[in-house]
Amino acid sequence: MKAFFNSMTGRVFFALMLGIIASAALTQWLALNERQRTLERYRNFHALERAEQIIETADVVRPESRAQYLQVASKGTVQLELAAHEAPPLPPTEFSAALAQRLGREFQVTPVAERPPSCDKPIATNTLFGATTWRGTCESVHIAMTDGQLLKLSILPPRAPAPTGHNEYAVILPFLLCIAVLAYLVTRMTVRPLKQLAQAAKDLGNDINHPPLGLTGASEIRQASAAFNAMQARIRQYIAQRTEMLAAITHDLQTPLTRLRLRLEKVTDEDLRQKLIGDLSAMQAMVKEGLDLARSIDAGGAMQKLDLDSLLDSVCADAVEAGQPVQLKGSAGMALLGRPLDIQRCLVNLIDNAVKYGQKAHVTVERLAGAARIRIRDEGPGIPQDQLARVFEPFYRLESSRSRSSGGTGLGLTIARNIAEQHGATLSLSNGDNGGLEAVLTLPEFYAGK
Repeated sequence: MKAFFNSMTGRVFFALMLGIIASAALTQWLALNERQRTLERYRNFHALERAEQIIETADVVRPESRAQYLQVASKGTVQLELAAHEAPPLPPTEFSAALAQRLGREFQVTPVAERPPSCDKPIATNTLFGATTWRGTCESVHIAMTDGQLLKLSILPPRAPAPTGHNEYAVILPFLLCIAVLAYLVTRMTVRPLKQLAQAAKDLGNDINHPPLGLTGASEIRQASAAFNAMQARIRQYIAQRTEMLAAITHDLQTPLTRLRLRLEKVTDEDLRQKLIGDLSAMQAMVKEGLDLARSIDAGGAMQKLDLDSLLDSVCADAVEAGQPVQLKGSAGMALLGRPLDIQRCLVNLIDNAVKYGQKAHVTVERLAGAARIRIRDEGPGIPQDQLARVFEPFYRLESSRSRSSGGTGLGLTIARNIAEQHGATLSLSNGDNGGLEAVLTLPEFYAGK
């Protein structure tokens, strides 16, 4: 769930949900207020007509029977009763002025300060915004009848709000469900091109010759996909040109280096001749490894299904035949997708590195969930912790000497890591608890559906 909150999908989803819910709540609140004002105006008008009817009827009833009539007629929100005493008058209100206009000059309408106690009580309601207070007419007025008798008219708030015919809690739940589904669909439609672009960038890192993105979707998405495809084409062209340039340099250097070696044979000083031949051999090896580095970056070549155990057994057997102390344990029992020569070169570089600096290579392979893990451990002194990441840099060596016998060119681990990344694998180094350096190569398993 935390991953969903941190993802672009989750953030867009919750932003849409909060915005829509806030808008819906504001709209509902405005609608409820408008409905409340409409009900208040309707009840005010009804109370005005009802008060007029009761007062005019009470005026024609004989004084001795008027109390009995008022007891029967005064029900609901309009109540008319005999005034117990006179009260201080107040300025005319909107209701009292309208009632006085309806009754005529025969009746005297006077607002009084005796406000009904129920005016300030909240009205129970089933809305999402809680109880509301009646804002319509709620007051008391004294009515002087034509015979001089003083009556008290009280306009009370309704005991409960008018029925709406539905429960708002039952309505809001389907509304929220529909909004959630809509927000999720819109979020997926919005974020899907970003995921496709991110996957394309990942595939580009693994294989520079990966098929380009399809130009589908909205115009902005098509424009971004076209720009990404153009970038991929430029990178592929740049790598191809650099590889071709290095290959041409290597090829052109072979001839003068060969002639130089032949001429060195004519040097009479034996010690000088061996030193010059050694330097020349180092130059040839550096040129060759430089070309191998360029080829390790280039993801050209067809991928094919490989048996990891057979490939690893072949590499270790060749190393043993070459006089290297290499031990192989375990088996993966799985296939992987890759370029055989590149995978072989990666393993050879790691084993050579272990033998060169640790005298012996212990190779262990095991199968994980959807991957195989190859551990290559040596018996050397290891590498300082702050140097574990830097040894992958091209031409970086721990030794200050540039001698091939001690430090090499510093390209072996760089080439191995480039090949691993081209195959979607990971390569890491760590110091063992009992000494020695351990290289861990994790290769993804091949699935027929890929």
